Amino acid sequence: MRLFMKLRQEHTTEVAAAKASISRATAYRIKKNPDLPSQKQKARGRRRPDPLEHIFDAEVVPLLKAAPGIRAVAIYEEMLRRHPELSEGIRRTLERRIRSWRAIHGEEREVIFRQLHEPGRLGLSDFTDMSSLGVSISGQPLDHLLYHFRLAWSGFEHSHVILGGESFVALAEGLQNALWSLGGAPLYHRSDSLSAAFRNLSADAKEDLTRRYEELCAHYRMAPTRNNKGVAHENGSIESSHGHLKSAIRDALLMRGGRDFDDLGAYRAFIEEIVSRHNANHGKRIDAERPHLQELPDRRTSDFEEVVVNVSRTGGFTLRKVFYTVPSRLIGHRLRVRLFDDRLEVFVGGTQLMTLPRGRGHADGRHDQVVNYRHVIHSLRKKPMALLNLIYRDKLFPRQEYRRAFDVLIERLPDRQACKITVELLALAHDRGCERELAEQLAETLDAGDLPDIDVLRTLFGPDPARLPTVSVQLACLNGYEALIGTAYTGEVA
Repeated sequence: MRLFMKLRQEHTTEVAAAKASISRATAYRIKKNPDLPSQKQKARGRRRPDPLEHIFDAEVVPLLKAAPGIRAVAIYEEMLRRHPELSEGIRRTLERRIRSWRAIHGEEREVIFRQLHEPGRLGLSDFTDMSSLGVSISGQPLDHLLYHFRLAWSGFEHSHVILGGESFVALAEGLQNALWSLGGAPLYHRSDSLSAAFRNLSADAKEDLTRRYEELCAHYRMAPTRNNKGVAHENGSIESSHGHLKSAIRDALLMRGGRDFDDLGAYRAFIEEIVSRHNANHGKRIDAERPHLQELPDRRTSDFEEVVVNVSRTGGFTLRKVFYTVPSRLIGHRLRVRLFDDRLEVFVGGTQLMTLPRGRGHADGRHDQVVNYRHVIHSLRKKPMALLNLIYRDKLFPRQEYRRAFDVLIERLPDRQACKITVELLALAHDRGCERELAEQLAETLDAGDLPDIDVLRTLFGPDPARLPTVSVQLACLNGYEALIGTAYTGEVA
């Protein structure tokens, strides 16, 4: 049509039609009305009555103006309550109408600005909940988080299993493991606001936590930054990779054929292997970023929290709503405790005495206990009835078989006798070093419907140390050694 209109300026209608390869009828029609056929069609009207005609402007729009963030489905349900005669099939129509109204009259929305990252500039840390994966250790569900570190430019990742919540100790341990695995430190480190770590803290405690975080970053010459609370997309370079990592772990668990691990170390090795595969896929980019990283300091800085506790007459101390037993010789002493995410290191002065597994208080506020029967068994033998109502009795038994034996004994024997036999079983496990073997023997005895016989078990697991024979060694007279030395000397002279 455009060619015909141009030719018509210099030629007649018939000549222009011939040169444009159109018929004379079409040429005269275009001359009369140059609009295209599609432009002449009238817009198709509604084929059925508008179900929202009487309610959208009168009721829906006022709701949208009064509550801009309200969901379309909430308005849909409200309209059905107000007007029972409406069909449930109006939902899609209402949603499209609301979407169109908001596009014209709605509020301005937040814009996300994609950033250009430079190598060696930014590293990010965050925690992600792993409870949805259903991982267990020796049959017990593992409630845990995953600390996740990532370089924004190359995509290098490092993950660390966290048994507690989002704490400074967990951040310090995970971050330092990541940096030393990487072999360098970025210029900036960004974390979330650590809301869980700041919860229920006083102003002084919050300031101390902020100071320790800044000192940690200063040790590695990184400038500390935090994203605004509740604005997850400011950590987008790691938030999005959480989902990819958890999906990879979920797939690996499915291919493994089970979600139960023998111990925590096996599960941590499983996670490290998955992350290592990801880093291998980005190996060239990671190697290209390493020269831009800052050198690491000569040593790591502290990734623990230090607390001073007093050992009470109960044979232990309470820390963070958890009671820990220690050897009774420490009653009355002040101990220095280094609090890590998964363990406690106990010191007297500068001497490290022991390492204890870290416990966690219950979510409902109840206290927990971390008990080692070896710490209290010598006193418990003097007072076996204390076992009956002992507040940490269930945590005292080192294995399930010992708890099962106590339950059977208390059911079939008088309380005093049941407590005495149970305490003697624990003492036997301690004195003879046969905790596992004794537990297996107890399982066989209980499965057979019998009660454990302490005398038979003592005989089975070696002689009583008190009945071992006394061996007297008579030392030789030193004069005999002098005679031997003299003889040897005389021989040399000869």
